[in-house]
Amino acid sequence: MKHDWLNKSEYPFPSKYFHINGHKLHYIEEGQGETILFIHGTPSWSFDFRYIMKELRKTHRCIAIDHIGFGLSDKPGKYDYSTQHHSRTLEAFIAEKNLQDITLVVHDFGGPIGLNVAIKHPGRIKNMIVLNSWLWSSKADPDFIKVSKVLNSPLLPFLYRYLNFSPKFILPKSFGDNKLPKALLSQYTKPFQNKSERMGALAFARSLLNDQDWFESLWQTKQPIANKPTLFIWGMKDPVIKPAYLDKFLTGFPNATTVKLETAGHFPQEEQPVKVTNAIRSFLSLL
Repeated sequence: MKHDWLNKSEYPFPSKYFHINGHKLHYIEEGQGETILFIHGTPSWSFDFRYIMKELRKTHRCIAIDHIGFGLSDKPGKYDYSTQHHSRTLEAFIAEKNLQDITLVVHDFGGPIGLNVAIKHPGRIKNMIVLNSWLWSSKADPDFIKVSKVLNSPLLPFLYRYLNFSPKFILPKSFGDNKLPKALLSQYTKPFQNKSERMGALAFARSLLNDQDWFESLWQTKQPIANKPTLFIWGMKDPVIKPAYLDKFLTGFPNATTVKLETAGHFPQEEQPVKVTNAIRSFLSLL
């Protein structure tokens, strides 16, 4: 599979593939030691963890997947792109590779996807690192109520499939003070080169509308992982997943360390990768 657009100086990792459901899930694996497993959200992919992996592979086994429909993974036109199915795929990946003592790093939709697996298999999880995510229903959130009107719009499929709306417009708008250079933005838009490759991002938008009860069920069943050592790294200028989400997380995860990045937005690992990497390294050295 050719990816002529890929900046291999930024992302110099050999590609690996996990075959599941008749398709290929792309992942990268670097280094040796205890396992750090990175789970991305939307509309991103393993690319946004590249800097952290380059550094932490010196001391750890670092693995980052691309969900089906994202990054360098297959993007079938017809597929179960539900958030729950992504989580089952991750569960199968972890089982197949028999990953143990995992440091689970989740961001955005990677939160419910990854933490759902952690709740089911707490014995495989050593500790967790959460960047700007959630694990509960947002139905009562005034900001979500506003967004839900857009999500309900009949124009939504057009925006996502024909205009590549999520990576082209939403992603750069979600940054804080450090804006994303155009050269790097292309690494987020190019995985979705034509409308048939954009169903995964559209499905995540629909998940926000349809899966709030499932998100809430995760919060209600979080007890198996609630006391694990957890690091929260939060971009405080995130226009969508605001600091109030961090506050709620802290009410349910008492064994937590918090690093607040005051000028970062929704993608702290892309906006301030050195600070994020140093925070992770410090956290792991204390365990």
